[in-house]
Amino acid sequence: MPPRPNIILINCDDLGYGDLGCYGAKDIRTPRLDRMAAEGTRFTDFSVTSALCTPSRAALMTGKYPGRVGLAAGVLRPDATNGLAGSEVTLAEVLKPAGYAIGCIGKWHLGFVKGMRPMDQGFDSYYGVLHNLDHWETKHFEKDGGMPVLRGDDVEKRPAVPAEMTGLYTAEALKFIEANRKQPFFLYLGHAMPHLPFNASPKFKGKSQRGLYGDVVEELDDSTGQILDKLRALGLAEKTLVIFTSDNGPERNTPGSAAPLRGTKHTVYEGGLRVPCIAWWPGRVPSGRVCDEFVSTLDMLPTFARLAGTEPKVQELDGFDISSVLLGEKGVRSPRTTLYSLYGYGKNRFESMREGCWKLHLGATPKLYDLRSDLAETTDVAAQHPEIVQRLSKLADEVLEDMDDKAKPSRYNQQKQQKSSL
Repeated sequence: MPPRPNIILINCDDLGYGDLGCYGAKDIRTPRLDRMAAEGTRFTDFSVTSALCTPSRAALMTGKYPGRVGLAAGVLRPDATNGLAGSEVTLAEVLKPAGYAIGCIGKWHLGFVKGMRPMDQGFDSYYGVLHNLDHWETKHFEKDGGMPVLRGDDVEKRPAVPAEMTGLYTAEALKFIEANRKQPFFLYLGHAMPHLPFNASPKFKGKSQRGLYGDVVEELDDSTGQILDKLRALGLAEKTLVIFTSDNGPERNTPGSAAPLRGTKHTVYEGGLRVPCIAWWPGRVPSGRVCDEFVSTLDMLPTFARLAGTEPKVQELDGFDISSVLLGEKGVRSPRTTLYSLYGYGKNRFESMREGCWKLHLGATPKLYDLRSDLAETTDVAAQHPEIVQRLSKLADEVLEDMDDKAKPSRYNQQKQQKSSL
């Protein structure tokens, strides 16, 4: 195992699988991210657990399915009193005992009351907007002068202006790296963009062939380039692992693209769950590699713990240590074989269970897709493979057994009642 690295985790908001040049975009220029991929590894089968902000981030931060931490479905609004419990162990709390300086910049969306904010969850510092910037959230702050930008628990400015956020977060990230250059550090950078209402700074407006959305992505590209340049300038490039990804697929009815995948945010199709992921660590993560191993955001916590030389000490962890895959060790396969996904409530509740290449959409009429030959999930083959439908349905029920009751769909509860009455 190489010496423990600094770790920077860049998590965009609603960035689609097809929104970067290195993932096939022709109308958005992302030269810095394309170079990052050329100098590192681009993952083509990297998935989140839920195509929605709060549950996706809960899984990323804890290495657990969001249904295990009480955040299975729905987005936390500013008046929410629930969130990620202080008893849960976060990425920050795993890395802190290893001597890391821990910083959080940007969107949190995992709880807003005291005890659930970033600095209550293991981070040494926080700068950013805890919430989304859409109307459903900003309206809660109108009487106070607008959505606040916080430093720690203190309001630094208001209102938060969408066009300014990428620039503000980038500047803070560069300052954090500079300030902690002489010790191991972990920085979580949760960008506000390209979530609605997306906007770009004047320098980037009108530059993309995909309109304002493309301008926003091009600014994110420049932001990442500035961070990599800072690491090089400080002699930290070979000491730092940088991961660039997204919390879910693109918002529907925006110019965001999940091509060639089907679906968007708010679905359990691959377009909602499979996201860009680029890993960069010069001399450690293989350069110029495209990796098609099946991995997930759930796997970040145990992987970072392994690289930092510490133990997660987390019960019911759903993530796997994929450090061997990340570092390109010869002949290594991902330990991940399955992934359960859930979105929404009631009639708008969708579930999927994946095992290897097989993807089952659960419901009254289950639909089965073979991702090897049908990545776009267009041809239902459930009738031809009833045994696979049955196996994946059982796997889904096994995952649900250990989840919060609120995470269990009516399908699961009905099956339990039927079995108990026999």
